Amino acid sequence: MKVRFYATFRSLIRKKEIEVHDIRTVKELIDYLSEKYSPQIKRELLQRGRKEVDGIILVNGHNILHLNGLETELKDEDVVHVFPPAGGG
Repeated sequence: MKVRFYATFRSLIRKKEIEVHDIRTVKELIDYLSEKYSPQIKRELLQRGRKEVDGIILVNGHNILHLNGLETELKDEDVVHVFPPAGGG
């Protein structure tokens, strides 16, 4: 699957896009990215160990909050977009 990164995550990954295989859920993808690239990715997306995503993750254009959350199933042909949490105030 293709995984595309935005904003600060591009700096952490040092790429706009990567390709990964054999990852079955969004949670597994976050774990993979954290282990392979930077633990900060997981800290930003799952602050304080919560079971909800703080950033925005889209699978084929659909927000995982409207799918099955972290347990959203992934296939090799999917396109995933990963946005960090929005700041401001």
